[in-house]
Amino acid sequence: MALTGTLATETVRAESIAAGGRALARTSDGRACFIPRGAPGDLLEIEVSRDRGSWTEGRIVRVLEPGRDRRRAPCPYYDRCGGCALQHVEYEAQRSAKGGIVADALRRLGGWDAGAPDVVASPLEWRYRSRITFTLRRLPGGRIVAGLYARSARGRVLDVDGRCLLPYASIASAWDSLRSAWGGGARLLPAGKELRLTLRDAGAERVVLVVRGGSSGGDAEALLEAVPALTAIWHRRRGTDRAVRVAARAASPPAGGGEREDPDAFEGANAFSQVNREAAELLGRHVRDVVRAGPGLRVVDAYAGDGVYARSAAAEGADVAAIEREPEAVRRGRRLAPRVDFREGDVEALLARLLPADVVVLNPPRAGISARVAEVLLERPPARLVYASCDPATLGRDMARLGARFRATSARAFDLFPQTAHVETVVELCAIT
Repeated sequence: MALTGTLATETVRAESIAAGGRALARTSDGRACFIPRGAPGDLLEIEVSRDRGSWTEGRIVRVLEPGRDRRRAPCPYYDRCGGCALQHVEYEAQRSAKGGIVADALRRLGGWDAGAPDVVASPLEWRYRSRITFTLRRLPGGRIVAGLYARSARGRVLDVDGRCLLPYASIASAWDSLRSAWGGGARLLPAGKELRLTLRDAGAERVVLVVRGGSSGGDAEALLEAVPALTAIWHRRRGTDRAVRVAARAASPPAGGGEREDPDAFEGANAFSQVNREAAELLGRHVRDVVRAGPGLRVVDAYAGDGVYARSAAAEGADVAAIEREPEAVRRGRRLAPRVDFREGDVEALLARLLPADVVVLNPPRAGISARVAEVLLERPPARLVYASCDPATLGRDMARLGARFRATSARAFDLFPQTAHVETVVELCAIT
């Protein structure tokens, strides 16, 4: 190991991609070293940037010998942007790495050593996001920076235009037009030092803009007129919890003037839709296949959102209850599926009342299920659990919590976020009899 200033330099061989998207290598003393932008098989000269005791973090100085799966990242922002972590790795190798990440978490944390699951590819490797959020900051002197968070400096915003390869082409085009149209100091947008700008595909090459933050001001009608791709503009002011529509095409104004509120506001029911629609359809189809709903089956859909899984099970004749804490999502779910028994509230408070059941579908946020939910499932176990997870680590932890009464029987992963380290996993667990 050599020293440069206070940093140690080493030559290491990257072994794999670990959780979080960093390459895993071993330093000369045998400790794990996690290296951003490394690819499996790379021979790297690195600086050991942080010593964490039992493991280290490294920074690439030079790629001495690229691994066979390393490629040139096509996005012009990739070296500086924190939006992607794996563009420099061939797509098939990304999928393989994600399978390994899932397998490692389920083995180490869940005690289930069944090897790497199949990782279903996204139908779109690029421009797959039907929704994306950019941050806009007003800087001194009337300057504007608007884009994604930078890779190197926490909290810094990197100015990004439509060349970003994540959003749909319609969204990228609308973003470029919006950047050109908002005027000096972004005067057509609401006042405020920082705004969050979400663009969502609305079909037929149309895009909805949702502005979060800021106060009054701006000119939504002028902005709508200047950006032909926009079909509506919503604003969720700072300190409020609802978005209101402030401009729209081909929509009659509300009686008495003013702003019109919509039950399908972006922050409500639509916030539960997956950004990769094409891959999400494959995941949803798999969940439906695993649930195997039919007449007489008692199904509980926990963390239901607006009830995508609940509605499909009900359509197959199952007796379905759904739990969701977000009121707008519940209202939308009840409107779309009156046969589903929607319960508004926390899963921790409501699940026990809906058991026993034949199948419980778990689709929790990244934090996974709480200890209380695990206790309820252990006390009154359904015949089967279908657990859809967006975090392999919390999935593994929850499988360990449930291990006294359930055993895993299958797992399949889905790549809803190419170029990132995120992966969705569906595990079926059966009650031990």
